[in-house]
Amino acid sequence: MVRYRVRGGNVLSGTAFVQGAKNAVLPMIGAALLATEGRTVLRNVPIIEDVRRAVELARAVGAHVELHESERVLVIDASRLTSPVLPGEIARRFRGSVLFVPALMHRLGEAVIQGIGGCNLGSRQLDFHYLGYKRLGAVVDEGDEVIHIKAAQLTGAPLYLDTPSHTGTENLVMAATLAKGTTVIENAALEPEVLDVINMLRRMGARIHGSGTGFLVVEGVEELRAVEYSVMPDRLDAGVFAIAAAITGGEVNLVGACLEHLGVVRWKLEQMGVEFATDGAILHVRRTRRLRPINVITDTYPGFATDLQSPIMTLATMAEGTSYIHERIFDGRFALAGELNKMGAKIEVQGSRAIVHGPTKLVGTTVDAHDLRSGIALVLAGLAAEDETIIAPAYLIDRGHSYVAERLRALGADVVREISA
Repeated sequence: MVRYRVRGGNVLSGTAFVQGAKNAVLPMIGAALLATEGRTVLRNVPIIEDVRRAVELARAVGAHVELHESERVLVIDASRLTSPVLPGEIARRFRGSVLFVPALMHRLGEAVIQGIGGCNLGSRQLDFHYLGYKRLGAVVDEGDEVIHIKAAQLTGAPLYLDTPSHTGTENLVMAATLAKGTTVIENAALEPEVLDVINMLRRMGARIHGSGTGFLVVEGVEELRAVEYSVMPDRLDAGVFAIAAAITGGEVNLVGACLEHLGVVRWKLEQMGVEFATDGAILHVRRTRRLRPINVITDTYPGFATDLQSPIMTLATMAEGTSYIHERIFDGRFALAGELNKMGAKIEVQGSRAIVHGPTKLVGTTVDAHDLRSGIALVLAGLAAEDETIIAPAYLIDRGHSYVAERLRALGADVVREISA
């Protein structure tokens, strides 16, 4: 088992580089499989475990893929796809595997899903994906272990998302790009990553209107072409490093971060006492005063990102007063509370709400990463805690953050990634 070992007490300072966006690159890999000719080149690719799994999955369906880790470049030649099967041993390890379905439907006429993975965050059904495919003309056979989707010819149709899911929006947009006729998607997601994926699809030749409005119109085209594209910066990675500066009372420069992409997160951190300043492509973050308590309600973009709820819960343990957090997106997000309480925090969980009593003195111990976001939040807790904190499994953290130990060490943190005995 691989784990992270953190010794707290160091004030972070210096410069960190924000990685490319995980939630943009995974659908972009799926989009690249729609191109029947040429090689797609993706730049600023985050070197994370989910990308490695996506590469394995693309190769499993017949694409030729080269991942150049040192250059953060991914080259995909999908001119010849050979298998509609998404093997369970790969697909179950990351949720982004569902993003391969549109390409398999269009290119091979069917998709066989042997499993969909990702973090255990409670109820996060994929029914609306499959209902959307059905509206476009696909036949979906949902078995206990395997989902088989057949699509001889997709045809445009009006679609509505009950919730503006970013993965659902991306999946249905990709399916609609090569469908015959026009598809209208209402209540579409507004996340910057979704807009980035739509922009890439447009470069590939897709006709998509209404990006950023929540009302998308997709006119089907005959084919899509391979392109070269740079992945946007990861706002969640930027948020984590901003909170790392705040939790240690430090001052860091984040290269590539976009302050506007943080949405409500930016305002909530400022309310707590975190200061932001921009200088071109560099975001300056510092915290020089005591932290104030906060009220947070997670919501779809531009609301407070659920993926940064765990990190801000950790920060709230150090605030001067009581903070209130209401989780409205995933009902399994509060597993972190018990781990922080092991470290000395005082957090009460009442259904979808958490009450964080601060300030508390965190003390290092061995804690469990229940998912990607709780894992990185425990690394943040270790930065502020006395003594040593051990977080495992590291794999969950590595699914979303590239070289996090090295980047934190460059800021003065005492963090190592190691193989446990």
